[in-house]
Amino acid sequence: MHESPFIFPVNLLIHAGIPPFVAFSWVATLIILVLAVLARKSLNLVPRGIQNLVEVIMEFFLDLVDTNIGHLGRHFFPFIATIGIYILVCNFLGLIPGFEAPTSNLNTNAALALPVFFATHIYGIKEHGFGYIKHFVGPMRSLPALPLMGLMFIIEVIGHIARPLTLSVRLFGNMVAKHKIIIILGLLSPAVVPTAILGLGVLVSVIQAFVFVLLTTLYLAGSVEAAH
Repeated sequence: MHESPFIFPVNLLIHAGIPPFVAFSWVATLIILVLAVLARKSLNLVPRGIQNLVEVIMEFFLDLVDTNIGHLGRHFFPFIATIGIYILVCNFLGLIPGFEAPTSNLNTNAALALPVFFATHIYGIKEHGFGYIKHFVGPMRSLPALPLMGLMFIIEVIGHIARPLTLSVRLFGNMVAKHKIIIILGLLSPAVVPTAILGLGVLVSVIQAFVFVLLTTLYLAGSVEAAH
């Protein structure tokens, strides 16, 4: 990361021993807070400007949870919208010269994936009680099927434990790959490709934030729905 006046406060944090991904995570949080305050101050019956942008984003997340989770969708809406917006802002930070995307570090992604993992099972148990175990044994309920039920249980447990790992690594791999590709293509053709590269970076950032949020929504929906 090169020194520049624009990121001077961030450089101070990094020189003080704060890891870059933590420092830029704070930057992403500050950006979100500023946008929230600006949107709150500009509320009108006819949305415009930043209020219009925020409402479009919120309506997208609201439709996502209503469609996939159902009657509990509004309950999970703040959680899912917060994760989605945070990941999106973090991804976009990586497109700014001299900045680093916090999501290109596994620690950030794990910190996002673990609450999803715990929320999935906490709400599953809260919604179904002991019957939540039916989600892990498949549709077989008869006595002769007990060995197969045991095998299904082991497979399901392994699959659920792997979820935070796959969420973290998928986002990490795509963000690192995007960053490397942008650097390589920019060096090969600095006069022609930069605009196309930036567009590609924006597209990848949006898609990866959407994939993370969509999987989170599906995991939560699967935990609170009735087992079949």
